[in-house]
Amino acid sequence: MPIATRLKTGLHNTSEIGRLRKVMLHRPGRELENLMPEYLERLLFDDIPYLKVAQAEHDAFAQCLRDSGAEVVYLHDLVEETIEEPEVRRELVEQFLDEAEIGKHRVREILTDYFSGMDNSRLVDTMMAGVRKSEIRGFETGKLSDYLSFRSDDYPFLIDPMPNLYFTRDPFATIGTGVSLHRMHTVTRNRETLFGKFIFKYHPLYKDAPKWYDRGESSSLEGGDILILSPQVIAVGISQRTEEDSIDKFAHTVLSISETFRKILAFNIPKTRSFMHLDTVFTMVDRDKFTVHPNILHEITVFVMELVDGRVSIREEQGRLEDILKRHLELDACTLIKCGSDSPIDAAREQWSDGSNTLAIAPGEVVVYERNYVTNRILEEHGITVHTVPCSELSRGRGGPRCMSMPFVREDVQ
Repeated sequence: MPIATRLKTGLHNTSEIGRLRKVMLHRPGRELENLMPEYLERLLFDDIPYLKVAQAEHDAFAQCLRDSGAEVVYLHDLVEETIEEPEVRRELVEQFLDEAEIGKHRVREILTDYFSGMDNSRLVDTMMAGVRKSEIRGFETGKLSDYLSFRSDDYPFLIDPMPNLYFTRDPFATIGTGVSLHRMHTVTRNRETLFGKFIFKYHPLYKDAPKWYDRGESSSLEGGDILILSPQVIAVGISQRTEEDSIDKFAHTVLSISETFRKILAFNIPKTRSFMHLDTVFTMVDRDKFTVHPNILHEITVFVMELVDGRVSIREEQGRLEDILKRHLELDACTLIKCGSDSPIDAAREQWSDGSNTLAIAPGEVVVYERNYVTNRILEEHGITVHTVPCSELSRGRGGPRCMSMPFVREDVQ
């Protein structure tokens, strides 16, 4: 019997390296074709991927995961399945328009009519892609004030696209048998978490998953900063996009409710775009092996969070990353594999294209971008089985294989 059929919540994820059995992806769609040079910073992109090639590369990534024995499910399909009931669909449309800040009566009325003419698949696709002003008709009749308001500026969208959706790691994280629904650091990405809210509220397979964090919180937490190092230990990055208050709330909930997790390690990392999440500088590839960016190899500050008498106790530790990991994961030895090896030039280049952002599909077996050939060679020299996937267009979004995947089910590591 498949693992997933035995799960009450549809989720089981207690490590970074357990054999991957079910994973959620998002195949890039029309949202990438709504990227414009003038608005790249607003939408958190540095370049514009070519959709046709990006989809082909993403299909190769998905097939690599299938070939390894993982079932691949897609975000678009899960949302579509979630809104089969008309009242759930209406609720999603209303909340979507609210969060897109569509408050003007006439604009909202026209968009509601626009969406009502779509089947569920097209509706989800359109929500993800955004709505261009040129797609909308209806302002030609009615009030002159409505028409002038609609045409009042040169911004081409009524609703922004969500081009970051193919980085499914961030809007929520599956932890144990539960899920952490996130408040994202930017308004642009926060709308993405609405899809997760509905999946984990209404989808028949996932609606019973316990919630470790909620998107309605006031401070940001993102999935790229959460690494499950063992059934007892979770690492969280204090980063450009995850705030200390969020980690406090997350740690208290997980440590109070979870049956297995006993310790949160909060890593203080540089607050820059190239180091935006913990998993861009540090990932686990085997029981005792990790990829790292050389800049965090020397002294690093970690805050150890544990539950004592119902309250979270915090103590600060400083030292070498290797020693910290050995101590908290109870390892006899620990190998840190440097992104780009010993070359600062190669490290910087391959960090930019997510050389440290590996996706483990089993202990000692990873999926990586083929372009990071220096780091990939070093991984192989350390006994890691490496599967490479093409990435000339996918890498333009500044995220690697781990960023593009959200594990739902992993086997326990024996």
